[in-house]
Amino acid sequence: MISIFDIFKVGIGPSSSHTVGPMRAAARFSAELGERMAREEAFRPARLRVTLYGSLAWTAQGHGTDRAVALGLCGEAPETVPLPLVMSILDQLEHTGEIEIALPDTPGISKPSRVNAVAFQPSRDLVLDRDTLPPHHPNTLQFEALDSAGRVLLTERFCSVGGGFIVPENSLENAAYAQPDLPYPFRTGNELLELTRRTGLSIAALTRANEEAQMTGTAEERCAAVNKKLDHLIDVMMDCIEQGLSRPTSGPSNLLPGRLGAKRRAPAMYQRLLEREARAPAHTLPHARMDWVSLFAMAVNEENAGFGRVVTAPTNGAAGVVPAVLRYWREFCAPPLPSETEVPDRACETRTLMRDFLLTAGTLGALFKLNASISGAEVGCQGEVGVAASMAAGGLASVLGATPQQVENAAESAMEHHLGLTCDPVGGLVQIPCIERNAFGAIKAINAASLALCGDGSHRVSLDQVIHTMKETGRDMNARYKETSQGGLALNFPEC
Repeated sequence: MISIFDIFKVGIGPSSSHTVGPMRAAARFSAELGERMAREEAFRPARLRVTLYGSLAWTAQGHGTDRAVALGLCGEAPETVPLPLVMSILDQLEHTGEIEIALPDTPGISKPSRVNAVAFQPSRDLVLDRDTLPPHHPNTLQFEALDSAGRVLLTERFCSVGGGFIVPENSLENAAYAQPDLPYPFRTGNELLELTRRTGLSIAALTRANEEAQMTGTAEERCAAVNKKLDHLIDVMMDCIEQGLSRPTSGPSNLLPGRLGAKRRAPAMYQRLLEREARAPAHTLPHARMDWVSLFAMAVNEENAGFGRVVTAPTNGAAGVVPAVLRYWREFCAPPLPSETEVPDRACETRTLMRDFLLTAGTLGALFKLNASISGAEVGCQGEVGVAASMAAGGLASVLGATPQQVENAAESAMEHHLGLTCDPVGGLVQIPCIERNAFGAIKAINAASLALCGDGSHRVSLDQVIHTMKETGRDMNARYKETSQGGLALNFPEC
C-alpha cells in the first residue's frame, strides 16, 4: 500500500524524478554526512562528488537536476526551499565552492547547531556520465565523500523512481511499500472493487479510513488531520493555477528558462478567454469550456517549467492534469450557490467533494505506482500524463456521482488511450511537448469520466489489465523515447 500523500507531494519544478527526487536524495546524503561527522571524530570529508547516470545525465540542465542536487546538499527540501532565494543560494555555492554540512550536537538528535564546511563546486564536482549504463534504473545518481588526498570515504547510490520517490540502489529490487494494520488493505483494482462491494463504501471513503488509521488522536482529530493535508494540497494546486494565470503577458518574465526561448501562453490566453466571455457569454459554444480546462493545465505546467511550486500528481511533468480537472469540476460542475444564507454550507460541501476527488485520484495513482511505474524514464509519458489522466478521470467520475465500478471504468479508459505515449522532451526541458500534453491529458480525463457515467460500470478491459499492459509497453519501449531527449520531437525539432 502507498499513502495518497506519497502520490501527491508539494515540490519544486520542473520534474519529480529529475528535480524533486535528486534533491531529496542529496539532502538525505548531506544529513547522513552530518550524523557521521558528529559520531566519528576521524570521519572528516574534504570534498564531495556527485555523478548522474542515464536519463538524469542526459537531461540534467533542462530538468534542473544540477540545481536540485546542489540545493539538496545545502539541506534544502523540495517542499520548503525558498523559491525567490534559489539562484542566490546556487550563486553563493558556486562562488565559495563550499557546503556547510549541519552537525547535530548529540548522536540521535536531528536538530543541528554546528556546521562543517566541505568543498563542492557544481561546475567541477557534478559529473554527467552518459556512457555508463546504470544496472538497475535509468535514474541513478551517486554521492561520494572524499578525503583531502582524494580517497573515497563514503559512497551512496540512489534511484529516483518517479513521482519524487527515491530508493537506495542496493535495495531497489527488494523495495516494498507497506502500511501495517490498515482497515482496508488492497493492492489491485479488483481487490479495491471487491472491498467496495463488500462494505458498501466508496473508494474515497475506503481510502479516508486507511489514511485516518495512520494518524494519532481521537476519531475527530484523525479526520481533521487528513482534511488538513488534503486542503493543503488543494490550496497549492489552485494557487499554482492562479500564479500561472497572473504572470506578465510579455517581456523577459514571460519567457520560460532554457535555450528554447518558449513563452508562457497561459497569461495571454486567460485574458483572451475573459474578453470572449465578456463580449457574448450567451453565445459561447459549449465546447469552449474545454479551453478553460486547457488553460488551467497549461498554467500549472508553465509554473512547473519555470521552477515554481507545484503538487506532484503523480509527477511534476504531469502536474497540470489533476488540478485542471479538479478546477473544471469546481467552476463548471459543482452545485451553484443559490443564496447568501446557503453559501457557507455549500462551500463546505464543495470542499468535501474536492477532498473526495483527491482521495479517489490518489488511490488510483497508488495502484499504478504499486503495479507498474510512474517514471517517464522507465515507461515513457504514459506513466506520467497517462497515469495523471487516469487519476483525474476517476476523481471526476466519483464527484459526479459514479459508482466504484464506473470510477474504475473511467480510470481504465483514460489510460487505455494513453498507452504507448513517449517521453521526448525537446532540449531536455519540461516544456515541449509536456506543457500542452497536460492540456490534452485533462481533456481525455473528462471524456473518459463522461463515457463511464453513460454506462453501468461494466466493461471488457479491467484497470488491472491496462496497468499491466502499460508496464509491458514501457518495458518494450526504446530507451530513446524514455526521457533521454534522444528521440522523437527532441531529435527532430529543427531549432534543437
